[in-house]
Amino acid sequence: MSTSLTRRGQLMSRWARRATLSATLVFSSQLLSFAQTKSTTTSLPEGISKVTSVEGITEYQLKNGLRVLLFPDPSKATITVNMTYMVGSRHEGLGETGMAHLLEHMVFKGSKKHTNIPQELTEHGSWPNGTTWYDRTNYFETFSATDDNLKWALDLEADRMVNSFIKKEDLETEFTVVRNEFEMGENSPQYVLMERVLSAAYLWHNYGKSTIGSKEDIERVPVDNLKAFYQKYYQPDNAILLVAGKFDEGKTLTLIDEYFSSVPKPTRVLKQPYTVEPTQDGERTVTLKRVGDTQGVAAAYHTPAGTHPDYPVLDVLMDVLTNEPSGRLYKALVESKKAAFQYGWTPALHDPGFAYFYAEVRKENSLDSARTIMMNTLDGIASKPPTAEEVERAKTKILSGIELMFKQVDRVGLQLSEYMAAGDWRLVFLYRDAIRKVTPADVQRVATAYLKPSNRTVGLFYPDQKPDRAEIPAAPDIASLVKDYKGEQMVAAGEAFDASPANIDARTKRGQEANGLKYALLPKSTRGNSVNMRIQLRMGDEGSLANKMTTASFTASMLERGTKTRTYQQIKDELDKLKARAYVYSSGQSVVVSVETSKENLPAVLKLVTDGLRNPTFPEAEFNKLKEERLAQIESQKQEPQAIAFNVAERTMNPYPKGHVWYTKTFDEEIDEIKKLTINDVRQFYKDFYGAQNAVVSVVGAFDEPLIRTTLKNDLGKWKAAKPFTRVPTQLFTDLKNKSESIQTSDKANAMFVSGLKFPMRDDDPDYPALYMANYILGDGFLNSRLATRIRQKEGVSYGVGSYVYADDNDKVANFGSYAIYNPENSERLEKAYKEEIEKLVKDGITADELKAAKTAVLQNNQVERSQDGILTRKLAQYLTKAEGRTFAYDTEYEKRIAALTPEQVNNAVKKYIDYNKLTIVKAGDFENAAKKIAEKAKTQPASSVGNGSKN
Repeated sequence: MSTSLTRRGQLMSRWARRATLSATLVFSSQLLSFAQTKSTTTSLPEGISKVTSVEGITEYQLKNGLRVLLFPDPSKATITVNMTYMVGSRHEGLGETGMAHLLEHMVFKGSKKHTNIPQELTEHGSWPNGTTWYDRTNYFETFSATDDNLKWALDLEADRMVNSFIKKEDLETEFTVVRNEFEMGENSPQYVLMERVLSAAYLWHNYGKSTIGSKEDIERVPVDNLKAFYQKYYQPDNAILLVAGKFDEGKTLTLIDEYFSSVPKPTRVLKQPYTVEPTQDGERTVTLKRVGDTQGVAAAYHTPAGTHPDYPVLDVLMDVLTNEPSGRLYKALVESKKAAFQYGWTPALHDPGFAYFYAEVRKENSLDSARTIMMNTLDGIASKPPTAEEVERAKTKILSGIELMFKQVDRVGLQLSEYMAAGDWRLVFLYRDAIRKVTPADVQRVATAYLKPSNRTVGLFYPDQKPDRAEIPAAPDIASLVKDYKGEQMVAAGEAFDASPANIDARTKRGQEANGLKYALLPKSTRGNSVNMRIQLRMGDEGSLANKMTTASFTASMLERGTKTRTYQQIKDELDKLKARAYVYSSGQSVVVSVETSKENLPAVLKLVTDGLRNPTFPEAEFNKLKEERLAQIESQKQEPQAIAFNVAERTMNPYPKGHVWYTKTFDEEIDEIKKLTINDVRQFYKDFYGAQNAVVSVVGAFDEPLIRTTLKNDLGKWKAAKPFTRVPTQLFTDLKNKSESIQTSDKANAMFVSGLKFPMRDDDPDYPALYMANYILGDGFLNSRLATRIRQKEGVSYGVGSYVYADDNDKVANFGSYAIYNPENSERLEKAYKEEIEKLVKDGITADELKAAKTAVLQNNQVERSQDGILTRKLAQYLTKAEGRTFAYDTEYEKRIAALTPEQVNNAVKKYIDYNKLTIVKAGDFENAAKKIAEKAKTQPASSVGNGSKN
């Protein structure tokens, strides 16, 4: 079980998705699911030919060169449409860095038939995005599986393929947004160090340049150059369309023919980049100095392309080195307390790529010592061969991830973009097959071939009189690799589940055990027999939990780190072998265990989970390692504008007394509590508070119902905590005055704006649907919300801007809030625009057309949410915690109230609850440096062009 996203995962998301077009504030990976129906149609439209079919995915090709992949799955009522163009930062020339990514933003600005794409995406209730990477750019939208939605999505992608506006006025605002996105990465020393290391590792090849590009290129690119780049690469012969979900194959091919066959095949011949990186001839070094509270050491090596036979072996080698807790780097650095955490990754790229390793070191520890240990460990694997156990563990983990991916068609669809970019979508199956064949001898050979000091970039230069260079082989012929490949038997499909509230309630079986535990079981046929489960233990009261929230968090995190029957490593290994994911975390008065596995493996997974809950041993060595990890995580946030702004805003609007369950600690207070915490505190907390008499359990998917009932009865149904549970209510602090606070965070390129307002309201209040819809129009929709349209689209001063409203389901406490990420030079423009939009909403209200479009979007989005088993499991558990009980009849009633809303009702709710003058506003950023830059510009620019921040 894992307590949180690993630091490796957080940074990989930031690096690999750095070029993602997203209006949301929190970057996290959401796992989408899709549903489709099979077609019995065998004939093909004229001009479309079938290429091949592997494990349920079929490729077709149009005469204009467009390749089409269809992946049907009837188990969930959603469809995803994904368009991948074979163009990324690898294809950029001198002065064009970041052009592929900038173009990704511009293609959302509109086309001939679809003039307001953000509005259309919102109105269709879709989950859209666009991403850019080294070798490709892709656009996708997930929506309810209807013929109208599918027609719209195909028409949209066909039109913006060749008819996007790419207008100068749009570029003038969007390049500032992209620069803002660039500066987000500049706030992270981890990200910047990776950028510097890879830049030093590559002399000529574009893999040494981040996809986000150069800030100077972004700001100076002529619109004609960008348009020429678009016209060159955005063509049917350079694209692959994927449709995954619940659809009729024959009808879909007919629609694809209708919308795409009329796009002419271009006459130009598309030439591929030909730069080859020379063999590295000595260790290279870079040094980075920036504000921060933790240290870091990194190493990068040149490696073969993702299509080379050595690449799967490298992936296994990476896990042997970095896996937690068995990895050699983990043991050498983290267990010895030389580093707080470590990770590594090696992307599958079209051309020869890289392997990257990183370790974070607390500032009171020696960075030189950590660097020496890291390099010795990396060099040492050549002389100390990997064991069969290490290799088998890594293979099991990798193959488990692949199998879980194939059970969700959306995961496969989005992952295929990476393999398309590497050369062919079928490479994903070859990679899987190759992993199975990896031996310890293979890993030893590959480590010896590539993990050489002369092939490494660290930070210092050491002359080498006898260089031992790693010759990187060229990518093999892809056609010969995939020729005649048939793959394995496709994963069994699930039922076409009706995700309506009424059907969910009709299919859900609820009950209660003798000790008070409540459960909700929703059995249904799913793709690959997948199942999701949630166990939520509720504990303590206001008095018994006082000053114990840090202890509560550590107790939950320690459950997976050893039981009476299994070690931490054995727990991790068993989960990988069972192809399962299990997470445990603490929040307030609850401990939550979230499980994802398959029907056949659920019994064994449940034994692991209940063993962790009932028989933890709390080993002190693991406790000490966890403390180091937590301290490093908090210390790294102490000077980050985003973390600071939210922390201060929360403390300001919810001033609970210190020690209260809902008290928000300062970073220093949290560090101090962790340092004082002992393993005996954790053990005593478990004895006092852990039990299941107030627990709730929800299960959704393919499972053996008698087995679940037996497990609940025998393992949890008689388990009681020593101390009683009484829910601690949240409080509305009515005596607060509006407050505006500006916090200086030096040497940070981005600033953070956070605002909030509390008022009395529950989620069943008559005004809540109206206020929810007002906020959706203001700042919760995709790029066409009022705040996004004004501040991001028009003003171009924020990459991520939006608003939210939340009403508690127990107490009359609601919160309206907003956020924006921006350059501190643009503070005045941002705040002025924000204030004007809030006051305009209160004064003028919303229009009937806005409300109509928002209703359609929200109701479709709710349907998509209920199609996700993970979300459905969470909601079922939440409803069980209600004292009076709640079913999905609440959703039905809530949606009826939304559908019946009038503009007058929405506008009255806004006037009743929203007041700009009552907002708490917190800003964090390097405002001192921004003021200096504005003053310098004032000396050289006319007075009318300065004073409101720089648009450039």
